[in-house]
Amino acid sequence: MNFNRIVCFDLEMCCWNVDGKGTTGEIIEVGLAEIDLIKGEVVKRAQYYVKPEKDEISKFCVELTGISPRKIEKQGRPLADVLKSMIKNFGGTNKIYAAWGHDEQILDAECRAKGIEVPFSEFLNLATIYRIKSRKKNERMGQRKAMEELDIEWEGRQHSGYVDAYNLAQLALKIL
Repeated sequence: MNFNRIVCFDLEMCCWNVDGKGTTGEIIEVGLAEIDLIKGEVVKRAQYYVKPEKDEISKFCVELTGISPRKIEKQGRPLADVLKSMIKNFGGTNKIYAAWGHDEQILDAECRAKGIEVPFSEFLNLATIYRIKSRKKNERMGQRKAMEELDIEWEGRQHSGYVDAYNLAQLALKIL
């Protein structure tokens, strides 16, 4: 296990807004940003688009994420293929993966439903770590707000897995 490197990841899923309530479906993007804790920097980034097997990308989802059905049709691959690329390019069970919240549960559930092995075994929930370190144990907070509290400038469009993973990597470098 490489404890000097953490792979920050963010998922975007098919999403809908029904009567003011958001719901999500299959994963359509995986963004990754690997940090080197010794160097204190992001050392690798990637973005993978995933073709959903059952869900369609709604107009709401396009507006929120910027991911269109056309983009998925042209650049998307099956989740199993994307996970193989992740393992090849970032390492699988020999790396620690981290997300803001419970993206590992979302990934795990979809992997189980599709009969795919989860690409990692060690996971950090950076939202929990941040709440503990900042003594805000009972306060739910988004990644962007945490970054503001630490004076880390948000870069790019929110709800892009690629951008969100990079910003999460910047936050991880501050709190780990």
